Amino acid sequence: MWPDADAQHPDEGLHHERPSKSQRKRDSDALQNLGKELIGLSPERLAKITMSDALRDAIREAQRMTKHEARRRQLQYIGKLMRSEDVAPIRAALDAIAGVSVAENQRLHHLERLREQLLDDEVAALAAITASHPHADLQHLRQLRRNALKEKLQNRPPRAYREIFQVLKALEETREPQEKTPAEQENP
Repeated sequence: MWPDADAQHPDEGLHHERPSKSQRKRDSDALQNLGKELIGLSPERLAKITMSDALRDAIREAQRMTKHEARRRQLQYIGKLMRSEDVAPIRAALDAIAGVSVAENQRLHHLERLREQLLDDEVAALAAITASHPHADLQHLRQLRRNALKEKLQNRPPRAYREIFQVLKALEETREPQEKTPAEQENP
């Protein structure tokens, strides 16, 4: 008996759209490139990125490898491990490290405005810093402010000016993740 020409095959209505081999290769290469970026990070920065322990160990192993072929195979292994990872947070963390993240840029601009406010109006700036960072060393910030103003008057390199930014940045990094800066509260 010949199959009815009008009858549909049971699988015909279902479209099992799989990515093409070329697309799978591009995806694999993208994961390996992401792995290369992770391998290039310092241990401190790598520790701040959320990932599985197996992936973290594979990255550390690749960082120790010096032979080209061994490193290439390890990158393939890292790419394979990354298929089971949520790569969006990893990509966001790498973008933040590279400074291309919009949120990271906003955070840095907020810190720059806070530094300028500290130089212009010490009392208001220190009140804002105390409100968001009760553990801040205000005496150290006052001393840095005085030194920065003195450097500006004497046309010296802005060491204290830069150090103020680093202190504010360190304060932001030590705050709890659920806390929001005034800039983050304005732009949810």
